[in-house]
Amino acid sequence: MAHKPEVISFFDEPTNTVTYIVADPETKSCAIIDSVLDYDASSGRTKTTSADEVIDFIKTSGLTVQWILETHAHADHFSAAPYLQKQIGGVIAIGEHIPDIQKVFGGLFNTGEEFKQDGSQFGRLFKDNERFKIGNLDAEIIYVPGHTPACVAYHVGDAVFVGDTLFMPDYGSARCDFPGGDAGTLYDSVQKLYELPDETRMFLCHDYKAKGRDYYAWETTVGDQKKSNIHLNTSVTRDAFIKMRTERDKTLSMPKLILPSIQVNMRAGELPEPEENGVRYLKIPLNSV
Repeated sequence: MAHKPEVISFFDEPTNTVTYIVADPETKSCAIIDSVLDYDASSGRTKTTSADEVIDFIKTSGLTVQWILETHAHADHFSAAPYLQKQIGGVIAIGEHIPDIQKVFGGLFNTGEEFKQDGSQFGRLFKDNERFKIGNLDAEIIYVPGHTPACVAYHVGDAVFVGDTLFMPDYGSARCDFPGGDAGTLYDSVQKLYELPDETRMFLCHDYKAKGRDYYAWETTVGDQKKSNIHLNTSVTRDAFIKMRTERDKTLSMPKLILPSIQVNMRAGELPEPEENGVRYLKIPLNSV
């Protein structure tokens, strides 16, 4: 793929999430990947502090937003995509399998017929291997299910943005126990990523500081992952990974923001419509199977 993108990262410590600006140095066109809308669960209030930092950088740098990309429907933070689009433009896009998430959680939250479960909330639904442009940069979709059935990675020039599929080599891999997740499928998806050149820069959506590491990190390479990832290096067999991941996932609690986050993110970041009193509400299903 031609050209090398400029990558600028923004780390949100409350959710351990990294948002990226991926810019074409030639045309100043850019994409924003995995944005964050600040949300305080105890007060039920949102803020745009994290998104405004991204906006300020884009305006100061003279960039033009072409895309606002999601790697998947996140379970640990709200997307700021609609706010960003209103302020600085761009097409909101995600992988074409997002309806799989909408159907499962639309049923859980009893969204009714007014909530379309066809992905139409997003401006573009990408297919596996589909190619697109960020300015003059060549970009390609890699479908990487396993963490969820709708995850995609964005391969842009010499960089790949893998969402929650992998973490830093010393931290491992994503959980696979969400609806539609599957450890064997994740293993297969990672093998697709490992087919990229070893020198490919790999950018991760989260970091939680592995044991013994006192700093956050979110950039590595395909080669480093293949050699050193504690869960998914090239010496790990598919069966061994499935066993490890399945057993490990049984010990994990659900993300604290999964119920509010999914309701927002399956709507492309839009909050639920206000009710008669003008207030928007998020649902919390009780004792649901």
